[in-house]
Amino acid sequence: MDTKIFEEYESEVRSYCRSFPTLFDKAKGSIMTDADGKRYIDFFCGAGSLNYGHNNDYIKDRLIEYLQGDGIVHAMDMMTIAKGEFLDYFENSILKPRNLEYKVMFPAPTGTNAIESALKLARKVKGRRTIWGLMGAFHGMTAGSLAITTEKAARNAAGIPLDNVVHIPAPYMMGGFDTISYMRMLINDDHSGIEKPAALIIETVQAEGGIWVFDAEWLRDVERFCHENDILLIIDDIQVGCARTGTFFSFERAGIKPDIFVMSKSIGGYGLPFALVMFKPELDIWKPGEHNGTFRGNQLSMVAAKAGLEYMLNNHIEDEVRRKGEIISKYLNEHIQNKNYAIRGIGCIWGIDVKTGAMSRKITANCFENGVIAERAGRDDSVVKIMPALNIPDELLYEGLEIVCKCVNEA
Repeated sequence: MDTKIFEEYESEVRSYCRSFPTLFDKAKGSIMTDADGKRYIDFFCGAGSLNYGHNNDYIKDRLIEYLQGDGIVHAMDMMTIAKGEFLDYFENSILKPRNLEYKVMFPAPTGTNAIESALKLARKVKGRRTIWGLMGAFHGMTAGSLAITTEKAARNAAGIPLDNVVHIPAPYMMGGFDTISYMRMLINDDHSGIEKPAALIIETVQAEGGIWVFDAEWLRDVERFCHENDILLIIDDIQVGCARTGTFFSFERAGIKPDIFVMSKSIGGYGLPFALVMFKPELDIWKPGEHNGTFRGNQLSMVAAKAGLEYMLNNHIEDEVRRKGEIISKYLNEHIQNKNYAIRGIGCIWGIDVKTGAMSRKITANCFENGVIAERAGRDDSVVKIMPALNIPDELLYEGLEIVCKCVNEA
C-alpha cells in the first residue's frame, strides 16, 4: 500500500504516524510488525490501552465466542447479559475484595468522556462551578477535560476560554512545592480571590506530565485536605490504572478512597473503547438520562473488559508488574551513563528525563530505527517514556531496554 494515501486524505492533525513512519500490518503480544515484516517491541502500548498485549488469546477467544453466538453488540444502556456479567465480576472480584463501595457509570467510551462526566457530577453535587487540578496534568481533549489539562499546545487549539478551573503547582515543582499548604491558604485566606472548588482532580502518577509518581503519604494528605474542606477528590486512573503501577487501582498503594475515580484505556481489555466512572453511592444524584452517550452500551468492550479482569487475576499480573518494575528500575539505573538524566517511574511506567525535547526526539527516532516504539512526555516532551505491556516476556523486556539505553547513551 502506498502511504501517500494518508498524506493526501487524512487530516494534518495526525500525530503518532509521524513519530513512527511505517505501515503497520500485524501485532501479537508485545511485538508489532510492519508491512515489510520488520518487528518492533512495543514500549508504547496504545498509550496504556493494551496492558495485556496485542491480540491477547484469552480475551480474543471470549470475543470470538460472543460474536459467533450472535451476542448483542450495541444496546445503549439497556440491560444485557454481557453488561450484567461485567458488573457482577467487577463488583465481586475487584471492588469488594478491596473493600471499595462504588456505583458504576458507563459514560461514552473514552477517557475524556469519563472525565467530563466526573466533573459534571462533582459540580452538580456541590453546587460549585470551579474545579482545581495540578500543573503538569493531562485529562483529555474535550472542553471540560482540556480546561484542567495544562499542556499549552493542546490548550491552544480549544478556540474558547478554558475557564472555571484553577491550576495548582504540583509538589515536584520549584524544588519541592508545598501543594497542601498552598491549597489550604487559598481556602482560608479571605483575600486569596479563589473560590472553593467542587472538586480537586489529580493523577497519582502524572504520565503525560513526565512520569511523576506522587508519594503515598502526599496522596493521603490530599485526601485529608479534601475531606476537611468539603471538596470532592477525583482520581484520574485512565492511563495508570488496571495494574500498571503494581496494584489494580493506582491509588491502592496510598490506602485512600477517592470520592470519584475514572478509568478507560486498558479497562477495555483488548484495546476496545470503554470507560467507567465510579463514585460513592451517596453521590449518585443523577436523574435518568441526565448524562448519556450512544456508545456507552458497547457490549464487545464489556465482554473484553470482563475477560481482561479474569486474565489479570488468573495470571497474577499485579505481582508481575511489581517484579518487572524492579527489573526496569535496576536496568535503567545501571545502564544509563549520563547521571544527570533523571529516571522516574513505578511498576511498568517509567521515564528518562533527557532535559530537552530535541534530545528525546533524537533518542525515540533512533529507538524506532532499532526496533522499539517509545513515546515522549513531559515539559518540552523531554522524557523518553517506557510503557510496555504488563505481560511482556522478560527476554523481550530486556531486549527493549537494551535498545533504549543504547540509543540514550549514543545520542
